[in-house]
Amino acid sequence: MNAFDAACPVPTNEFEHIVLGHGSGGRLSAELLERVFLPAFQSPVLHALEDQARLLLPGAPDACLALTTDSFVVRPWFFPGGDIGKLAVCGTVNDLAVGGAVPKALTAAFVLEEGLPIADLERIVASMARVCAEVGVEIVAGDTKVVERGKGDGIFITTTGLGLLPRSRQLSIAAARPGDRVLVSGPIGDHGIAILSVREGIAFETALTSDCAPLVSLAQAMLEVAPTLRCMRDPTRGGLSAVLSELAARSNVGVRLDEAALPVRAEVRAACELLGLDPLYVACEGRLVAVVPAADADRLLAAMREHPLGREAAVVGEILTEHPKLVTLRSRFGGERIVPELMGEQLPRIC
Repeated sequence: MNAFDAACPVPTNEFEHIVLGHGSGGRLSAELLERVFLPAFQSPVLHALEDQARLLLPGAPDACLALTTDSFVVRPWFFPGGDIGKLAVCGTVNDLAVGGAVPKALTAAFVLEEGLPIADLERIVASMARVCAEVGVEIVAGDTKVVERGKGDGIFITTTGLGLLPRSRQLSIAAARPGDRVLVSGPIGDHGIAILSVREGIAFETALTSDCAPLVSLAQAMLEVAPTLRCMRDPTRGGLSAVLSELAARSNVGVRLDEAALPVRAEVRAACELLGLDPLYVACEGRLVAVVPAADADRLLAAMREHPLGREAAVVGEILTEHPKLVTLRSRFGGERIVPELMGEQLPRIC
């Protein structure tokens, strides 16, 4: 029997109540979509399961609207390299950027808990304003609700983003083809481990900060040099593994990663080994994954490395016809193993 054809028993996932794993970005998140949301909401745009919805503009034959929404529940609110406000803006504009869109406007809704220090709220809102100014977007509408003390964990933020993109641009998680190359824009796992270091009091010899950053200018630079790009995604919940598992399933291809090529900081690797985590499943908030035809991979990599947010970019894998719908990892020692979808929740409340 081929090792990749072997079947392993997995826990039943017929939960009757929500568990933390439903928010992991992994298998349970996908099953919640398939069981509850997709049967109820029949929009073909939604069922495409892209990071943003593409909406045609009547009377505008050359442009589409891009629309996305996201909620942020990170704990703690302030962490090395950012805060929940910066995260809310970056997370939303990045979902537009990886679809090839230029963000134009945001809305923001706040759920505040009674007792939240107004000074903390001012700091969070100021952080949002700074990132908006950096990207060149405005928050044009919003809402605020307050819940009783003990009912809201301080602050939750929901942001919606609106962008524009050429109608001819067709990036999609279902577009990967055998022979394509997989690139990442920088070291993986920084955000998740930075959050965890604050929660657990883990100290590093060097400062480890979240990679939280807006990716709009990097994504646009990549599209200029490689308009053949098949797909871009930001590996947030569930990390690199979640993005590539979805890509393998939606494109009906195999994905093989090269462990030696994966950029992982020494501090992140050490923390993962200490805590029994795998960097492939740890969230990023300022990285993107790209799939491009092999002929364009070197040119794209060079362009990414010229951008401040892509200086440590790397080609980390390839798209195969073998083992469709599976992600595998070629180890430093020549072996190969399956990278399974995340079944539970490794690090809750990281975005």
